[in-house]
Amino acid sequence: MQVSLEKYHFETDELAVIKALLLGQRQDISKGLISDYSRAGAIHILAVSGLHVGIILLILSWLFKPLEKLRKGKFLKTVFIILFLWMFAFVAGLSASVVRAVTMFTFLAIGMSFQRKNVVEFSLITSLFFLLIVKPMFLFDVGFQLSYLAVFGIIRVQPKLYEIYKPSFLIDKKIWELITVSVAAQIGILPLTLYYFHQFPSLFLLSNLIIIPCLSAILIGGILVITLSLLGVLPQFLANVYGFVISQMNSFVSWISNQEEFLLKEISLSFLMMIALYVTIVFLTRMLIYFSPKKVIYFLISILFVQSVFVFENYQKKTKKEFIVFHKSRKSVIGIRGEGRLDVYHNLDSLSFQKLNLIPSYKIGENVSKIIETNINAVFKFDKTPILLIDSLGVYKLNQLKNPIVVLQYSPKINLERLIRVLQPKQIIADGSNYKSYINRWEITSKKQKTPFHYTGRNGAFILKSRNSNF
Repeated sequence: MQVSLEKYHFETDELAVIKALLLGQRQDISKGLISDYSRAGAIHILAVSGLHVGIILLILSWLFKPLEKLRKGKFLKTVFIILFLWMFAFVAGLSASVVRAVTMFTFLAIGMSFQRKNVVEFSLITSLFFLLIVKPMFLFDVGFQLSYLAVFGIIRVQPKLYEIYKPSFLIDKKIWELITVSVAAQIGILPLTLYYFHQFPSLFLLSNLIIIPCLSAILIGGILVITLSLLGVLPQFLANVYGFVISQMNSFVSWISNQEEFLLKEISLSFLMMIALYVTIVFLTRMLIYFSPKKVIYFLISILFVQSVFVFENYQKKTKKEFIVFHKSRKSVIGIRGEGRLDVYHNLDSLSFQKLNLIPSYKIGENVSKIIETNINAVFKFDKTPILLIDSLGVYKLNQLKNPIVVLQYSPKINLERLIRVLQPKQIIADGSNYKSYINRWEITSKKQKTPFHYTGRNGAFILKSRNSNF
């Protein structure tokens, strides 16, 4: 299928997006293009998942609507819809995200045949539990979480948003419907998006308002292009037109992504705050749908919950203290956190340090205010615990140094068994700056001497928390 498309002289980015949209193959998309779609709030367009399958479901529902006039027509319509959905899943390669989305919308198609809102919700929940029974690890899949939260947002929030304004004309009605669907879906996934990606594209509404109405035509056109290309009868002019449409979509997304002032970045949101926000969203939705004084009280309590989490995390930010040995291949990066800032010791040049992703990730994830580059002595104390850094010089014989935490850097040529006997360390840490052959030898020696050993390349960053901290 891929070979048949390549014969029609699509541009590199055009062919990459076509394969992503219709075949679920994202490996050929450039990092720059993925970044553009992400910053524009349209990254979901490049993954064959809930959005695409949902659009196909709506198209199939419209195509097979005449069957409803027949005896048992609704049943036939549902059967045909499910059949075509799974045909699309096979064409798209039966990837995990596609199978998950088609399963979800198969249950939804069955629920829609009853034309009752509660049945649709029940079908969605049933599909969720069915998928988790088949593969429980889906629960920790970001795509799985986003898909279901977006659909729940549309089902629960969109009807109330739509009632705010009553359109008079058909075009006005369709635009308003699209706006409310986009906003409802964004409400459903916003806390989770901030928790995982720490940014919010405020122009998502504009990008979705332009792209999603066109996406139905792009998917139909893509299926037609692929079918004709497989049969070997695709006219070149039709391939050129389709390639031009994809190119224009890419250009529009690139323009949106370049509006830096509308991209809110480095937003720190903890797991607890994410849960608090979802609790507030749930109670707000219930208050709007089933308005009563009791629902108002619950909503106000949820607001107090958010405020309490905010106060708690601000206090934690100021009091939390940590000593961290990060993992960086062939380099050594050490951090000391305290008083809302992170002091970083490293030997990288300024350009390499700016490209280092682990420090910004820690800053955002842990809600740290400032990053300060600093120097650290070979011997120092953290929370009354002595810490000894041993570099390539291998110096460790120091007077009155007992039971330290030892950090091995830059493959020092030392006799570790003798070091353990002399210093009796509480813990030995080897970071990414050491040779693996040395690390393997040190680990064997540490096990023999019954001394805890931590290698950052396998065990992740080493974090020592302050005993004086309450968290």
